[in-house]
Amino acid sequence: MKALRRAVSLCCVTVLCAACYHATIVTGKPESQTVVEKQWASSFIFGLVPPDVMDVSKDCPDGVAKVETQHSFLNALVAAITFQIYTPMDLKVTCTGSGGHASADYTVPENGTQAERQAVINEAANAAITSGKPVTVKF
Repeated sequence: MKALRRAVSLCCVTVLCAACYHATIVTGKPESQTVVEKQWASSFIFGLVPPDVMDVSKDCPDGVAKVETQHSFLNALVAAITFQIYTPMDLKVTCTGSGGHASADYTVPENGTQAERQAVINEAANAAITSGKPVTVKF
C-alpha cells in the first residue's frame, strides 16, 4: 500500500512539475503566411544543449519575422520522466512578408566629392519614399 501511495505521489509531482513554457522573439518585420515548424526538437540537460539549428533560408528568402519556442505539456512530461536529460521543444518560425527587404542598394563612392555622396544619399531617400520600402545605403 505504501508503494502505491509513493507511486501515485510521484506521478502527481511529475504532472505538477511539467509546466508549459513559451517564448516569442519578434523582429519587427512584416509577417507572411509562410510558417516553418519543427515539433519535438531535441535538446538535452535542461535545455543547456540546444536543438540543431533550423535552416529556413530556403523557406524564408526575405528573412524571419518571428521565432517561437515552446515546451508543451507533453514535451515537459517527457522531460520530467527523463529527469530533464532529454528536454524536447516545439519550434515555429514565421517568415517575413513582402516589404520586409530592401528594394534597392545604393553605394556612396568612397573617394567621391561631397556633392557626389550627397546625390547618392538623396537618390536613395527618394527611392525609399517613392516605393515605400527600405533601401540599403553602403558607405
